[in-house]
Amino acid sequence: MIGTNNTGYESGTKTPRNSVPETAEGVKAVIDAVRDKLPNTKILLLGIFFPAENPPNFQRVQVQQINAAIATFHDGEHVWFLDISPRFLNADGTLSKSIMPDFLHPNETGYQIWADAIDGKLKPLLE
Repeated sequence: MIGTNNTGYESGTKTPRNSVPETAEGVKAVIDAVRDKLPNTKILLLGIFFPAENPPNFQRVQVQQINAAIATFHDGEHVWFLDISPRFLNADGTLSKSIMPDFLHPNETGYQIWADAIDGKLKPLLE
């Protein structure tokens, strides 16, 4: 979940950990490093999952902006972007403890949602 730890505030402050452009640049640097070492590798780039139980909050807005920025890395040849974060949310936009008990890390149910969400996209990339 590249980029997740770049969101939010520094502990005990109102200073953002990283800006949206900084985080997007970091994601791009990782993609570029993988492509340099493994040029034929296909990358499924997932959007950052929504943190926090309730919207709206600073971190969720930041995640939406980062996901919009990194979605532009999708080229349909080497990099495919997929945002599955809405699958973890209830209809009212809240995140359930039954999927992510700490509102950040999925449990077994959350991982199954994750696997099911990427299955249809991942299979063609592996062919």
